[in-house]
Amino acid sequence: MVEPEFHQENAHSEAGGRVITSALQWKSNPCDPDRTAVLESELGLSREAAILMRRLGYTDPEEGRAFLDPRLQSLDDPFRITNMDRAVTRVRAAMSRAEDILVFGDYDVDGVTSTAFLVDILKIFGVTPRFVVPKRLEEGYGLSMGALDRSFQESTRPQLVIAVDCGTNSLEEVAWLRQKGVDIVIIDHHTSKEKVPADTILVNPHVFDSPSEPWANLCTVGLVFKFVHALLKDLRSEGDDLALQIRLKDYLDLAALGTLADLVPLTGENRILAKSGLAHLRETQRTGLNALFSVCGMRLGNVVSPFDISFRLGPRINASGRLADAALPIDLLLSNDWQNCLNIARTLDEFNRERQDIEREIVREAERMVAETQNNAPGIVLYHPDWHPGVVGIVASRISKKYHRPCLVLGAESDLAKGSGRSVAGIDLVEALTPCAWLLEHWGGHPAAVGVSARPENLDALRDAFCSSILSIVSGEIAGPEIEIACWSDPAALTERLLAELERLAPFGQGNPEPVFGVRKVVLDREPVAFGKGHYRFQIETAPGTRIQGVAWKQADRPIPAFTPVDLALRFAWNHWNGRSTPQVSLVDWRPAAPV
Repeated sequence: MVEPEFHQENAHSEAGGRVITSALQWKSNPCDPDRTAVLESELGLSREAAILMRRLGYTDPEEGRAFLDPRLQSLDDPFRITNMDRAVTRVRAAMSRAEDILVFGDYDVDGVTSTAFLVDILKIFGVTPRFVVPKRLEEGYGLSMGALDRSFQESTRPQLVIAVDCGTNSLEEVAWLRQKGVDIVIIDHHTSKEKVPADTILVNPHVFDSPSEPWANLCTVGLVFKFVHALLKDLRSEGDDLALQIRLKDYLDLAALGTLADLVPLTGENRILAKSGLAHLRETQRTGLNALFSVCGMRLGNVVSPFDISFRLGPRINASGRLADAALPIDLLLSNDWQNCLNIARTLDEFNRERQDIEREIVREAERMVAETQNNAPGIVLYHPDWHPGVVGIVASRISKKYHRPCLVLGAESDLAKGSGRSVAGIDLVEALTPCAWLLEHWGGHPAAVGVSARPENLDALRDAFCSSILSIVSGEIAGPEIEIACWSDPAALTERLLAELERLAPFGQGNPEPVFGVRKVVLDREPVAFGKGHYRFQIETAPGTRIQGVAWKQADRPIPAFTPVDLALRFAWNHWNGRSTPQVSLVDWRPAAPV
């Protein structure tokens, strides 16, 4: 067995009379050259693409071929998911009896798209379901009593509640509904912390099914896609004309939005839905999404990337739920009125700008607090009564990334401290918080992200317990931030052919990270050129007389020195600008080239 190759990049270089350092470790795990060569030959790939496939765990060419060409036809039978048959039977009964159905959603992108998807399908079948999403500041998170009570006051009590993207850990709320004679179907993907709600129908692969199933890591909108597939399949088997007319692929845009925004692993069926959904999103006929495209500066027909979802569409959909009412983006996705959709999209854009302003101020305060009180702590717990609970999740993400430590950030809500947590590679937040549960009022989520609430007087004890739990997980020490070099290559390999192969490997995200290429002993024959706020451009010669453009975002304080050998860590992609597409590398990091 070949040991992984680590390069500690705490070495320094001199530039302009000052010392420039990087605290990043460069890591590269060697691949078996024989197995890589098989993939290269059998799949017709470049050496670089074959190495990337091997790193993803593929050794069999047929399995590799299926990964490179994901097809909707490869989706597994939805009825293999535990309780899917029961969920379909109960919803069909509600449809046939014209029962009052309430769809209860969550306020993030996954919850919003899941709610809109399910409501739209039920409406096609003549059902007129109501939907409700908790108002974050007033009613809290998940299947909350406040939102249920509001919904029941506004209308008649439903016979059936379908909870999406919440409910797995709502024991008290489910019991309350059952006492009132309300049936519950839960479609959710959150981890169960203790036991599951009794006397209900729960569709949740994380609770009942093997993690090796291709649909095991679907987020909720993916599970709703499977539920609708099962519902249509059941109805079509009986010759239902309406079910035969519905094109399930018309909902791939919603599936892609929720899947890519929720940071689930982009493997198995998530990959199929994300890849197919991005292509469908590019030509979406959904009026609300077209309006949102308009305010985001996106054009129908242009390539839609995970970046667009993470930094353009997703934040605007999320912003309303963070600051106001998540019913607004659901209305957007359900409406066919262009002017109404445009008005909603503009309102969401305004909410997003307000969210950005609030976030910037909280980040400044949070960084100051870390420096003053928790600079060396293995885990970070921050609280301020004036911090907006709807924004602290984004702040936690930024703080965790900057300091490379798990982080909980909380603001005040009523008499509780409420907020979110984000983690780093190798530390499961659910595992880390389980020993701390006695100090929490409510909590739940995923290994990488959680929602939490606690009494302010318990936060010091929570901080100590959180740090102790993290240290036990990592055996006393958190590894420093690393760059995973997916493939060491030569500048001559940075070609349009490789870009085409990267498009086949995409979309990139959790479980399929965007590759970083390492290039050794590069010498820039001209100085980098600064532009914008803290960026610079540079050029790499890939062949005699041929150059590729490069950009270093937010790295102007550490420019690549010209006329001296350096190693570069780069991402490689098309740069789409003003109707033109050109190859471009983006700098991740650089270091002085090691001597021969």
